[in-house]
Amino acid sequence: MRPSGLISNWHACHALMGCFLMRFPGALGHRWLSLPWCGDVHAFSLQGVTAQIVHAGQACVVKEDNISERVYTIREGDTLMLQCLVTGHPRPQVRWTKTAGSASDKFQETSVFNETLRIERIARTQGGRYYCKAENGVGVPAIKSIRVDVQYLDEPVLTVHQTVSDVRGNFYQEKTVFLRCTVNSNPPARFIWKRGSDTLSHSQDNGVDIYEPLYTQGETKVLKLKNLRPQDYASYTCQVSVRNVCGIPDKAITFRLTNTTAPPALKLSVNETLVVNPGENVTVQCLLTGGDPLPQLQWSHGPGPLPLGALAQSGTLSIPSVQARDSGYYNCTATNNVGNPAKKTVNLLVRSMKNATFQITPDVIKESENIQLGQDLKLSCHVDAVPQEKVTYQWFKNGKPARMSKRLLVTRNDPELPAVTSSLELIDLHFSDYGTYLCVASFPGAPVPDLSVEVNISSETVPPTISVPKGRAVVTVREGSPAELQCEVRGKPRPPVLWSRVDKEAAMLPSGLPLEETPDGKLRLEHVSRDMSGTYRCQTARYNGFNVRPREAQVQLNVQFPPEVEPSSQDVRQALGRPVLLRCSLLRGSPQRIASAVWRFKGQLLPPPPAVPVAAEAPDHSELRLDAVTRDSSGSYECSISNDVGSATCLFQVSAKAYSPEFYFDTPNPTRSHKLSKNYSYVLQWTQREPDAVDPLLNYRLSVRQLNQHSAMVKAIPVRRVEKGQLLEYVLTDLRVPHSYEVRLTPYTTFGAGDMASRIIHYTERSPHIIISQMYNTCHFEDEKICGYTQDLTDNFDWTRQNALTQNPKRSPNTGPPTDISGTPEGYYMFIETSRPRELGDRARLVSPLYNASAKFYCVSFFYHMYGKHIGSLNLLVRSRNKGALDTHAWSLSGNKGNVWQQAHVPINPSGPFQIIFEGVRGSGYLGDIAIDDVTLKKGECPRKQMDPNKGSGDLRSGLQPNESGVLIHLFLQ
Repeated sequence: MRPSGLISNWHACHALMGCFLMRFPGALGHRWLSLPWCGDVHAFSLQGVTAQIVHAGQACVVKEDNISERVYTIREGDTLMLQCLVTGHPRPQVRWTKTAGSASDKFQETSVFNETLRIERIARTQGGRYYCKAENGVGVPAIKSIRVDVQYLDEPVLTVHQTVSDVRGNFYQEKTVFLRCTVNSNPPARFIWKRGSDTLSHSQDNGVDIYEPLYTQGETKVLKLKNLRPQDYASYTCQVSVRNVCGIPDKAITFRLTNTTAPPALKLSVNETLVVNPGENVTVQCLLTGGDPLPQLQWSHGPGPLPLGALAQSGTLSIPSVQARDSGYYNCTATNNVGNPAKKTVNLLVRSMKNATFQITPDVIKESENIQLGQDLKLSCHVDAVPQEKVTYQWFKNGKPARMSKRLLVTRNDPELPAVTSSLELIDLHFSDYGTYLCVASFPGAPVPDLSVEVNISSETVPPTISVPKGRAVVTVREGSPAELQCEVRGKPRPPVLWSRVDKEAAMLPSGLPLEETPDGKLRLEHVSRDMSGTYRCQTARYNGFNVRPREAQVQLNVQFPPEVEPSSQDVRQALGRPVLLRCSLLRGSPQRIASAVWRFKGQLLPPPPAVPVAAEAPDHSELRLDAVTRDSSGSYECSISNDVGSATCLFQVSAKAYSPEFYFDTPNPTRSHKLSKNYSYVLQWTQREPDAVDPLLNYRLSVRQLNQHSAMVKAIPVRRVEKGQLLEYVLTDLRVPHSYEVRLTPYTTFGAGDMASRIIHYTERSPHIIISQMYNTCHFEDEKICGYTQDLTDNFDWTRQNALTQNPKRSPNTGPPTDISGTPEGYYMFIETSRPRELGDRARLVSPLYNASAKFYCVSFFYHMYGKHIGSLNLLVRSRNKGALDTHAWSLSGNKGNVWQQAHVPINPSGPFQIIFEGVRGSGYLGDIAIDDVTLKKGECPRKQMDPNKGSGDLRSGLQPNESGVLIHLFLQ
């Protein structure tokens, strides 16, 4: 049965109140449907929350550690599945959170609101303590935690270091070798060093030290070979192990130490700085000059990957048709795990020039911002080049080379300007100095085109001014439209204009840049949005113009957009005859005011509500008051608010309808099955949402329909006063296995029908992958999945599932049961077939799912059939999962017990998560079949007085137990 509900005191309800019988034609085949109910539906008061974490998926082990903390161990890459089983009503909301790491990239920010937490391919960083918090507004929340330990073992890394020291005044040299083995693992790895196949240790070899160094990343063990001897030249293996936790196997790495072992050494075929022209093919060779074992060579580029088309092979790097973007540092690295890696770097510079700019600097000494005769003047010229220092500049005046003199100086690398900038200084400016100056930048002898920039100096050369055109200081546009911000620049030469935002909270322009250059002073924006509103700054650039304090101005951009209102949609419930106030509020908009507000009822225009008194500020809402809710005034109301740009609508659904009931899904499903008649019962549970919001509930209308059928049973269920959070119950019986049903529940008040709630009731076998935590867990073996039981892979043969219809008609007489415990030919049971090739002592083991130990005592009840001349033994074992797998005998029975089903009750007290195992042992001959059926696990102690299985066996065969009114009931604990 699918988990999702809670059972309380059903026996008392059934015995005291009896059942209502109603003819149920069609859907269930023209028969009487028994629907018991207690008074006005059995009700339970508010209950606080309880919670319990159970685990499923691929746990390696679950145990309690020293401080009674539950620890769930899982292997990296497996699937983590945790379930938070909760009780309480109203139904609690479950939230998963975590500390110490993160369950996913944004786990802590986006907590999981679900009873099941599932993480596929869990990573080592996702270990930590997981919390499930369940709350329903009643009492304090329930919080449970479990620590998840993710196990892993990486491949070990082995490095070798050698030292040579002089001994006894340089008479001879002593060599020491350090073999360092490092690995990342959880739990901490165990290291084993081997020379060949022999394990090394301090005590067996004076020439060996094994120790852990300080200040290392990961786990490290160093093997020190002191004063190297001939026998030390051998193969060394570092084996790491986490002792097979989670099935992680050992890993190892081997190194061959010889008398030629040496770290890598390199040299380059070119200089460390290589300057080339664009379009050339570049080849750089990285040559090995030493290293044993043979080092591995690798090329890398910084920043970024190797250029597209580049080929690195056997230490040779080739870049065809190199371009300026390929400039950068290229690194050749050689590694052989001996000593430190060898590294050589080539700085590749591809000649290029771009961005020729100039600046005019008036006399700085006299703090002038204008060009004046008799004062000094400096013209500066700069290009961005690679390599920058190889650029040469030439100055021309009126087409002729500028000649150096006492009044005309050419300097390079002015400290006040970018590096490698050429400056032409004019001392004591004369009228004859007016003219056109040309600066030409070039790479001598290189096929890179020259760049030039021209500056005109005359009486008309004046510093810039900037202003906003009249009427353009404030630009107002609608959202989605284009906008153009404009600043006018005057002066000669006229510099470019730089745009930026003034608002600190919006530092970036719509282009995503902090600054944007416009040669004509216009900033063009496409499809403006409301977040583009604000103040924009325009200012003159210092280059291609005067090197003076920037001139600036500001433009205000206003983006108009339609209003946003609250609530966009609201469900308004009120009792009949009571007033209702509807309010539609303007949250935001541009302009931020209400131009008009129009109310409609069911699409029809309503008279305007009374005018709001004139206030200092325009109103930000519109209200409509209904004096009393009636059937006629119930329906949909709309309020359309406009701000001259657009409009938005608040929707209100006004009624006196009762809210829908909320079905209570707890764990597990409160389902009771009756094996004899192949039917099951279901305790339907719900709470009423906001019962005090409208008139008191009179009754519920219940509709039950078998899926794939059209007709349904409909019944009115009267109720007394229903309070918020009150749990209501109604028991459905005679639901047929394995059919599913749709249940609809509609509340009724004096207004009429309220909102309906529906759900589907399924009959399904329990999933074998979910760890069971119920107090009662009865398995009839009716489904092929046999309730999650599995065959042990270490035994001699398997248990078999069969019934009277599938058993071998030629089977041995006088052995085995004719039917299952219900006495019906369709009922299944499990048995062992002891005919050939079985031999004396062969064992078959049937293993249950894993159960959480949430109680001190449990009782295992089951029926067994041991009939035959050669019956062997039936054993019940308990497998504890607390500290590894440990099987202990809990019960055993041997020999012929007659052709009758009998029942056993076996008390167990597991110390942690556990499984139960049914072990059938073959006797001396083939007349030794053993069968089991109806296995139940429940919390608590076993009955002190056990019923004699030979008495009342007729009841057992009919599937009935005393005082159950003809219904076999199996209760499950959440």
